[in-house]
Amino acid sequence: MYSIKNKRTQPVIQIKDVTFSFDKQPVLENITFDIQRNDFIAFIGPNGAGKTTLVKLILGFLEPDRGTIKVLGKNPKIARTHLGYVPQYTFFDLDYPLNVLDTVKMNMLHSGSLMPWFGKDEVKKAHELLEMMEIESLAQRKFSELSGGQRQRALLARALASEPEILILDEPTASIDITIEKDIYELLKRLNDNITIILVSHDISFISSYINKICCLNRFAAIHSVDEFPRESLFDVYDRNIKYLKHHCHL
Repeated sequence: MYSIKNKRTQPVIQIKDVTFSFDKQPVLENITFDIQRNDFIAFIGPNGAGKTTLVKLILGFLEPDRGTIKVLGKNPKIARTHLGYVPQYTFFDLDYPLNVLDTVKMNMLHSGSLMPWFGKDEVKKAHELLEMMEIESLAQRKFSELSGGQRQRALLARALASEPEILILDEPTASIDITIEKDIYELLKRLNDNITIILVSHDISFISSYINKICCLNRFAAIHSVDEFPRESLFDVYDRNIKYLKHHCHL
């Protein structure tokens, strides 16, 4: 059901000399790297390293103080409709009285829509996405009643409803049982055949078998292929200071 058309050879995200500050305090400085189509890249780093800030810059919610960001060759604000975003479910409004099916359908609304009306095609597509996520039986359940793993699957279905070319996930398996976590990452790996995926994570040892690149962030940035350094270095990246990783990016 899910496919991406009109694939291009240029990088899907181009970040050049980007600097960003909050209240004159540098958060990101001179960040330059590209993300290629069908990359599965993890942004890692200590708390306050700028991971969420970089995601917001890519989504066009923030603008850099200096430098440029191109997403699919466009300004991030213009390209945003081609991006899917899965926040941590803890930041999703659990008081909003939507069921699971409606939660997914809401991401099919166009910017010019005056009211949430959906045709048979949209409803069918939403059910197909829930079936893909293996939660179709929960379509009429309130989102607030779902377990953590079920919520993340529903939010992933919601993000895919717009058929994005790039999928961005912020700690998608936080506070989720390890068995459910593995299922979600296996699903993401399959989706990666057609979608570029950016993942914010602290659990680098677990995701190392799924991703192909790592972006080490700590104000500055360094991009590495997973194959560039020994696997054991991934396992204990947070047991030691990140600058002692064997790939020597000094972040």
